[in-house]
Amino acid sequence: MIRNIVFDMGNVLIRFDRDLFITRLGIDGGDKELLKREVFRSLEWARMDRGSMTDAEAAASICRRLPEHLHDAAGKLVSMWDRPILPIPGMYELVEELKANGYGIYLLSNASYRQHDYWPRIEASRFFDGTIVSADEKVIKPQPEIYRLLLERFHLKAEECFFVDDLPANIEGALWCGIPGAVFHDDVLLLRRDLRAAGVNVAEK
Repeated sequence: MIRNIVFDMGNVLIRFDRDLFITRLGIDGGDKELLKREVFRSLEWARMDRGSMTDAEAAASICRRLPEHLHDAAGKLVSMWDRPILPIPGMYELVEELKANGYGIYLLSNASYRQHDYWPRIEASRFFDGTIVSADEKVIKPQPEIYRLLLERFHLKAEECFFVDDLPANIEGALWCGIPGAVFHDDVLLLRRDLRAAGVNVAEK
């Protein structure tokens, strides 16, 4: 029986849209593609998620590869992409319903140290019983260690958890550790059906 629902954060609870973040800085064309590659697809971004580099260190390192006119934008993409937070429509209501129905609610996210700064501004965060953030633990999804850490820290049984993530590799990693789950395809109604199919008490809506 499923007793706990574990959520990823980016593109599950909140929108993480690289193109949007760059466009709302007023940047387009070649500079947009350059920033997308050198910021969001960078080794520094991966190191922030693993906790081997701070946001400030990452921004400074990224800027060394960029023309000066993009330094300010790069810094903002690292340190201010979350302003404003963009919730996934319908997800707050789903988490609220699951909590009201007695399920434990947990977060398992690949994110930098700065996650703790913006997490309280995510409305659904009020319902969570515990969080695991990769930077804090120096391990990232889909490594099996991070799923095992979740289970051990919060005294959970793998077969009693259901994991929701937007990346198939992360769901596969959970399954490898005995945790069932579903890939989130930006469709809360479909997720509700997946949860119901797993025996979770939640309305179809």
